[in-house]
Amino acid sequence: MTLLDRDTTDPWLLKTPPGTSQYTMHIDTRNGARLLVCTVGKTVLHYDARCVDDLHAMLKAAGDWVELGGADEQRPAKEGTVEAWARSSTNPIGGWYGLKKGLRGRFGVYVPPLLEALGLCELEHLPKNNRMRARS
Repeated sequence: MTLLDRDTTDPWLLKTPPGTSQYTMHIDTRNGARLLVCTVGKTVLHYDARCVDDLHAMLKAAGDWVELGGADEQRPAKEGTVEAWARSSTNPIGGWYGLKKGLRGRFGVYVPPLLEALGLCELEHLPKNNRMRARS
C-alpha cells in the first residue's frame, strides 16, 4: 500500500527539520485527486500527494544526501536541492508539487518530515542547511 492508497482522518503532527515549528499534515481528496494538506498556524498549503513516492524515488536515485533548500514560491530555489526538484519541469509531474498559487513553495521545509515519519528517509535536524537521503 502506498501513501496514495492510505485513508486517514488523523493528521500527522510534524516539526520542521530544525524543530522550530510544529504543523499538521493529512491526506484529502479534491476533484478526484489526492493531496497533502499542510496546516501551519492559520496558513494552509496543498501539495500533490504523489510527491511522497516521487521524492522517495528521486532520493534513491541520488544515492546520497540532498540539501532541502526550502524557499517561498516568490524566491528562487537553490539548484540541486529538494526545493528546486519540487519546482522543476524535469520532475515526474513536470512542475510544481505545490498546488495553491502564492503558497506553492516551502516544499523542502514541510514534506521531508512526512517522509521521515513514514520511515522513507533519514533527515537531519540542524539549525539550518539540513539534508535528507532515502532509507534503504
